[in-house]
Amino acid sequence: MKLIKNLFVFILSAAVLVASLALLTRLVQPKYDGGEFPLEGNFTSEYYDETTEHDVLMIGDCEVYENFDPITLWKEYGITSYIRGNAQQLTWQSYYMLEEALEKETPKVVIYNVQALTHKKPEKEEYNRMTLDGMKWSKTKWDAVKASMCKGERFIDYLFPLLRYHSRITSLGEEDLTYFTSPRKVTCNGYYMRIDTLPASEGGFDTTKWIEELYPGQIAETPDKEKDKDDKKAEEDPSDVDESFGEIDDPWDDMDVDNIEEEDEVAAEADDAEDTSESDEAESEEDEADDESSIKDEGKKFGNRPMKYLEMIRTLCESKGIKLILIKAPSLSPRWYDSEEEQVVKYAEEHSLPYINFYKLIKETGIDYETDTYDGGLHMNYTGATKLSKWLGKELKEKYGINDHRADKKLAGVYREKVEWQQKIIDAQKAELDLYGEIKNY
Repeated sequence: MKLIKNLFVFILSAAVLVASLALLTRLVQPKYDGGEFPLEGNFTSEYYDETTEHDVLMIGDCEVYENFDPITLWKEYGITSYIRGNAQQLTWQSYYMLEEALEKETPKVVIYNVQALTHKKPEKEEYNRMTLDGMKWSKTKWDAVKASMCKGERFIDYLFPLLRYHSRITSLGEEDLTYFTSPRKVTCNGYYMRIDTLPASEGGFDTTKWIEELYPGQIAETPDKEKDKDDKKAEEDPSDVDESFGEIDDPWDDMDVDNIEEEDEVAAEADDAEDTSESDEAESEEDEADDESSIKDEGKKFGNRPMKYLEMIRTLCESKGIKLILIKAPSLSPRWYDSEEEQVVKYAEEHSLPYINFYKLIKETGIDYETDTYDGGLHMNYTGATKLSKWLGKELKEKYGINDHRADKKLAGVYREKVEWQQKIIDAQKAELDLYGEIKNY
């Protein structure tokens, strides 16, 4: 009897310890409320709240989740869709996002944005964390973490996040309690929406000149705006120019953490030999050898690693009877070079895949870089995303036979709530613009 009692006490104590560690882990993990940590860290986990399947899944980086709106696809065409994207989501991460999703559903179409093919290796731990921390633990997440770790990262820190974030215990804020039980919802079916506007002529990037050169006739002429811009530049004191404008801020620059060495440019593989396969090491070495290979412009030659995972995406879709469509969103930056375009076209032709280059469709979609972007051309705002989505929806309906589900009462009810929620966000952003002249919390 005493033995049974002692065993019960041991089991109870162990359970209390495990529960306490789990609660503490949740407390110190970033809440991605848009303050100390960027909102993008919540994108991955929101997919698990979906209660219905989707005819279309989109995977990729910010060129997907900020440029296409699944709610517009529903309102205009009755297409059910979701975007599984994250900030700088690398090709192998997109593969594992898709692999995980296909355990839950089988869409008719998968759309992959090809910009990430220019990234040959993991670059920053914070991007890995924003993408991977929100994934549910499974073999897929295990493989995704192994494939993504930068030099200096440890797998055990992903397995037990308390080891990674324990230093935050002394700097917890109100948001850590507000979003303790569940993260803040920030997307509409994976789409991150902004309704404000920052014209390309004021954005600090390359304006639209390179698009005009590569794709003549796509950009509407705006001589007055260009003249005003040149006149304004001539009047400016060069010392007053913010040379950092247009750069992507490091979302964790001010984060007080330990265990991880800050490195802007890092090796593709984890430094622990057991965490890196020989094949991946060989690929990394070959990629590095290719870095300086002759190429006719400044475009990047896609590495073996991203191309291997693109092939894995293709074969996974093929095995499930899913149509894979490659796309390139019309972002002004980073510039999309002819040499990069040629590599995608070649791959698409070799495997009989449709490829949609939206730079060639700027005029047809009605995109105006003076009104349809919120950050100077890097991403579309809501009006721009709506235009791209309307064109894409028509294509999906006419060429790929995606059905209109608006007559389905169950789906109509689900999407009615989604439409209403998106409208609340639109109204909230409008209110902030009226009050502050900018969007602060979204």
